[in-house]
Amino acid sequence: MRILSGIQPSGSLHLGNYFGMMSKMIAYQEQSELFCFIANYHAQTSVSDGKSLARGTLEAAANFLALGMNPDKCIFWVQSDVPEVQELAWILSNFTPMGLLERCHSYKDKTSKGIAANHGLFAYPVLMTADILMFQSNKVPVGKDQKQHVEVARDIAHKFNNEYGPIFTVPEPEIDEDVATVPGLDGQKMSKSYGNTIDLFAEEKTLRKQIMRIITAPIPVEAPKDPDDCNVYKIFRLFLDKDQDEALRQRYQAGNLGFGDVKQELFETVRDYFAPQAERRKALLDDPSSLRSILSKGAEKARYAASKTLLKVRKKTGLIY
Repeated sequence: MRILSGIQPSGSLHLGNYFGMMSKMIAYQEQSELFCFIANYHAQTSVSDGKSLARGTLEAAANFLALGMNPDKCIFWVQSDVPEVQELAWILSNFTPMGLLERCHSYKDKTSKGIAANHGLFAYPVLMTADILMFQSNKVPVGKDQKQHVEVARDIAHKFNNEYGPIFTVPEPEIDEDVATVPGLDGQKMSKSYGNTIDLFAEEKTLRKQIMRIITAPIPVEAPKDPDDCNVYKIFRLFLDKDQDEALRQRYQAGNLGFGDVKQELFETVRDYFAPQAERRKALLDDPSSLRSILSKGAEKARYAASKTLLKVRKKTGLIY
């Protein structure tokens, strides 16, 4: 079973990244053939400053490694170190109906939020399709908001295979419904684009400030509260086992629980949960040459796998003559 996913290096790592994809990917390296990449091409749809993108790429790699990614148990690389993906994206563009892209809600959602419309943002699903199909991925763990993009990859794979034979594995999206969409400070999906994140490796003062900004309802302290209507609870429960979750729910329902108290508990939980990983991350970033060496070795493995797929595609499409 081959699993593939990636993460953009477009800003600080937040809880939505971790619980929505990263923790699952790290667990997969123990049980499947894992391909995982830093999606810096995709990040260019929102990051135009070159220095920021370069720095963010190394930070994203350090984040993954600090959180438990083992480059000896998976293939871990930076997207732009495998240029074959761009060639495949162009080829697949010729099998992508305009209507298919026009129906993608991610493009419409982002432009409605004020993000400038451009071809990169519009064609994002085709590049994502190239990432997925290049490595013959069986499953793609994604958040609920990215499910449509995997469906686009399936449609394009079917069109290509119908034309040239069974070249591509048709991927399946995998969504954990419990953490499919991690809520942000305002209850919307946690996203850097919306500025509603809780960052994993923020300084204590910044982390506490972020958590204290979580929007809650104006309910008196003494009144019982519905945990399922509370943004603080929805985030807190990601850190809890079944018994701890039930205990917190009962505290909400019993009343005499202030939202400020729960926010303080959440702050301490997040801080302590990621403290050991923060130390490991700092050590990695203090030695960037070793970090680049890890990524280079991963890119070699990824390019080898990509070359086998691209050779078949080039032969079938007439690019080898």
